[in-house]
Amino acid sequence: MNPQTQTEIEAAVFRRLLEHLDAHKEVQNIDLMILADFCRNCLAKWYVSAAEERGESLDYEQAREIIYGEPYDQWKSKYQQPATEAQMAAYNARQQQS
Repeated sequence: MNPQTQTEIEAAVFRRLLEHLDAHKEVQNIDLMILADFCRNCLAKWYVSAAEERGESLDYEQAREIIYGEPYDQWKSKYQQPATEAQMAAYNARQQQS
């Protein structure tokens, strides 16, 4: 596979991941952190980092809007639930493993 095709495939997979996360807003960031040690906010941070590595200027809030499909504060007020005690315990246990 040539590098250009690989890059195009990787970009398509990333777009599909964002679509999948958008279709499953019930999956909370805390759940992603517990299970996979990353969340939508992590994706936004990685997006900013990748842009900076390529000389592009992109701030964290702009990246979160790309990842969430709308300004983060709007998404958060519509979809984010407070973390339960069980979720926080699982998250803290996960962090101790790292």
